Amino acid sequence: MTDPERPDGAPVRPDDGAATGPVVPDSVGGARSPVADPPVQGPATGAGAASDGPVGGSALPGENPVDGPAMPGDEPDDTAEVAARLRAATATGAARFDVAALAARAEADGLIDVAWARADSPIGSLVVAATPRGLVQISFRPADEALDELARKVSPRVLEAPGRLDDVRRQLDEYFAGRRHAFDLVLDRALSQGFRATVLAALEQVGWGTTVSYADLARAVGHERAFRAVGSAMATNPIPVVVPCHRVLRTGGDLGGYAGGLDAKRWLLAHEGVLLAP
Repeated sequence: MTDPERPDGAPVRPDDGAATGPVVPDSVGGARSPVADPPVQGPATGAGAASDGPVGGSALPGENPVDGPAMPGDEPDDTAEVAARLRAATATGAARFDVAALAARAEADGLIDVAWARADSPIGSLVVAATPRGLVQISFRPADEALDELARKVSPRVLEAPGRLDDVRRQLDEYFAGRRHAFDLVLDRALSQGFRATVLAALEQVGWGTTVSYADLARAVGHERAFRAVGSAMATNPIPVVVPCHRVLRTGGDLGGYAGGLDAKRWLLAHEGVLLAP
């Protein structure tokens, strides 16, 4: 038997230090360097007997020990991977697999902790999300940013499931059309804690077409000097429009801020018939 050769044509000797195992294909094209066979457990049978693969070893990272390397597009079995791939694919619209089928599978298996959908509105595209406990988020941000926050703070199993948001989107449509002045939705306040949650609960009592100041809200929760903290609660309100932080103005009538932008705040106030100071 002749000695194996290196790529440069020279024979490989046992003392060269080169691995003599099989070349293992990379999972995304090309080939990796040869991987040395681990020690065989027990004597080989027959002169010059060779193994078809590693004996007593484990699969390489990213490989299935039976089916070979995992390929992009293979349907994942791990539930966390299902959630992560669906979240990324539906947020970007760049799925390489059947998103609808995987979403249906996740729903059937009870893997959706947070359902989300897009909602069109006169003040821009909104991301709306709900848990089994209720509406948890309305966001003006790009979908990937909103979903990342939900995955970090609520659950990584965040999947697009518009059917679960039908009632939320219907009530928002009615509000923007002027046919609804109050929302009838159960809220999940998982994204609001402590003092901010207290302030936002008080804000829910401020009705259509009325406004309050940051100082008014601070007094309403028993901390009249905490108007700056009230402003922070408004800026981080996870459920705008439904929890109406657009109805909070600075003392004297100035707009203050708004997560959706001041044009959106002006539109909402005008929609409710609020006359702003010139």
